[in-house]
Amino acid sequence: MLSQAVAGLRAGRGTIRRFREAGDWGLRYSGLPGSGFHLILRGRGWLISADGPPVAVAAGDVVLVTSGADHGLSAEPRRLADLPEVVLGLDPPQEGPADFEFLCGAYRLGAGGVHPYLAALPDLIVGPPSPDDLRPIAALLDSGTPSVTWPALLDLILMHALRRFLDTLDASALPASDPVVEAGLRLIHEDSALPWTATELGRSVGLSRAAFTRRFTAGVGQPPMTYLKRWRLNQAARLLRQTDAPLARIAQQVGYSTEFAFGAAFRKEYATSPGRFRKAAQRVLPVAGRYQD
Repeated sequence: MLSQAVAGLRAGRGTIRRFREAGDWGLRYSGLPGSGFHLILRGRGWLISADGPPVAVAAGDVVLVTSGADHGLSAEPRRLADLPEVVLGLDPPQEGPADFEFLCGAYRLGAGGVHPYLAALPDLIVGPPSPDDLRPIAALLDSGTPSVTWPALLDLILMHALRRFLDTLDASALPASDPVVEAGLRLIHEDSALPWTATELGRSVGLSRAAFTRRFTAGVGQPPMTYLKRWRLNQAARLLRQTDAPLARIAQQVGYSTEFAFGAAFRKEYATSPGRFRKAAQRVLPVAGRYQD
């Protein structure tokens, strides 16, 4: 489930940037429709949320933003509303001495939002420190490695941080797991191009359509056919970003019988055509970007 949740983020616009701060600094992040993280590389600071007390963070910590909650980072404890809002650009990190250094990465999603598994986790998670994790990442940052590696680095940090967090929890604290729902999700994820119906999915896991739909909706937060449609379009968006495959081939790969049907469904979900979505994705650099377009 975890790997599928992170895989679902790849349909979004990946951005990553290194920040270096000194003195009485503060930054507020808001308006992110997706998931992201802050990896603290050096120094000490405070994670600021809208409705909780400030939380101390230090080198080695990973702050996970599972569902785009507004938050901030600051040199001292303070109110979120008092922090200046950051807008990510293409400018490099400031030169000179820095008290606090961190890597900020995110996947900006369109319609559909994050995977239900991520949405069921706390909005903001601080992972336990692990200085050994910083060495290969810091070496990669300092090496001038081409930007094509950034999507892989985004995935690596998100997966590793989520696993570190989940390893600290008692099983009862994890999002509820229904074996029937897990089996249904596995069928969808393994071959979403099949002409699935709720009846067929239910039959495959030994339930009637009504019983399967009821349990799936309770476990995932949406009916199976809604989830299937969004998963197909999520995969299509990823293919549009990462490949130059013809639209007709992508439509077939994700389970649409015609390019026309695929285009209509995609426009309804993403408010743009597949072709325009691809062109917009090609204009975006993976190493920087904005929470707001």
